[in-house]
Amino acid sequence: MMVVEEERSMEEGLLKLKNQNDSSDCRITACVILSTFVAVCGSFSFGVAVGYTSGAEIGIMQDIGLSIAEFSAFGSFSTLGATVGALLSGKMAIMLGRRGTMWVSNILCITGWLSIAFAKDVLWLDFGRISSGIGIGLTSYVVPVYIAEITPKHVRGTFTFSNQLLQNAGVAMVYFCGNFLNWRMMALLGALPCVIQAVGLFFVPESPRWLAKVGTEKELENSLLRLRGRDADISHEASEIQLMTRMIESDSKSSFSDLFQRKYRHTIVVGIGLMLIQQFSGSAAVISYASTIFRKAGFSVAIGSTMLGLFMIPKAMIGLILVDKWGRRPLLLTSACGMSITCMLLGLAFALQKMQLLPELTPVFTFICVTLYIATYAIGVGGLPWVIMSEIFPINIKVTAGSLVTLASWSSSSIVTYAFNFLFEWSTQGTFYIFGAIGGAALLFIWLLVPETKGLSLEEIQISLTGQPDEISHM
Repeated sequence: MMVVEEERSMEEGLLKLKNQNDSSDCRITACVILSTFVAVCGSFSFGVAVGYTSGAEIGIMQDIGLSIAEFSAFGSFSTLGATVGALLSGKMAIMLGRRGTMWVSNILCITGWLSIAFAKDVLWLDFGRISSGIGIGLTSYVVPVYIAEITPKHVRGTFTFSNQLLQNAGVAMVYFCGNFLNWRMMALLGALPCVIQAVGLFFVPESPRWLAKVGTEKELENSLLRLRGRDADISHEASEIQLMTRMIESDSKSSFSDLFQRKYRHTIVVGIGLMLIQQFSGSAAVISYASTIFRKAGFSVAIGSTMLGLFMIPKAMIGLILVDKWGRRPLLLTSACGMSITCMLLGLAFALQKMQLLPELTPVFTFICVTLYIATYAIGVGGLPWVIMSEIFPINIKVTAGSLVTLASWSSSSIVTYAFNFLFEWSTQGTFYIFGAIGGAALLFIWLLVPETKGLSLEEIQISLTGQPDEISHM
């Protein structure tokens, strides 16, 4: 009876806090901006790793003497390493904190990029790719979680989406610089943002929600004061975070078996489903092997890579601007629809090329379709699964659920990255028809299952998804 009364008291406290206006929650301080910038430096290195194989393919294969199979393995080792990082990410983020996990990620990424930059044979290349892969596996989980936990709710989507923006900046750098920098220099550029982040982490606060979980109340208040401003009234936000953390901790201790509780089933399905959609719709293949696609279509690799590099950042800005205006669901639906259509059109372009129909149009049409595919990917499916993942899991299962979802993302990405070159040799048009069909299925999944989280605090989202499961479909 005492436990029930305590839980009821906590719930009443949360509802009371929810109804109070807290002006401090609406402030965007210099500390929030700096903390976000430092966090997304790791995302830039993430983007460099994703696009690196496209810009470095010819140089590495010629200098080291790799076969297609060896280069495909090299490309996929990043995602294989990231799968290992995904397995460790949740536990590490809870044991070392969000900042501590980012420091470990920096050590692994810097080691990996330096190994690639100074590699003399394939073993050093593969070691470097796996090491940096483990680092970006940690980054892919902890960066969106950290940003979501430090930002005010009305701009949380925009700030968390900056993770995707900096990933695109990294990809753009590889596409653009790959035309005049050799692959060793590009590897050194991949390490640079990790160095910047490692230094910057000394000047930013730890996540207040992680501090609430480990029980350091004074540090929680100090963190919130730094994030909201020294003159801000953080009492309501601090109480809400502490109440929700205590309520969840008293309800369940984090373990893998918790994921199978009925109240968490929907969030797990949404988290894993969005990550599988993100990868099996072909994103990793198209971004990692854009130069291969252009070469097969007869389009200039130098022109295509340069144009994509110039286009990467502006198109990512669209999602950044719209995520807190339109909401998550509309952007995801628009993105999945665009990806499906452009993949089908790419399949058609290569089918016409195979039949030797309109051969002069195939190169330009392929470039346009690849550009539109990457654009539609960037506004939704590219970044929003990570945004939603950072929002929907309660603190008590965030470790296991986040690790599982990140694992699903990187293991599926590894499969796609390794298999693409072989699929492309099997059937150029068939490969994109498969991606297009998966994009079509994604529309149905998003429409039926993915909730809208725009404008809600993390605590409100958790109450809606785990405490009132029947209302999810009406969000």
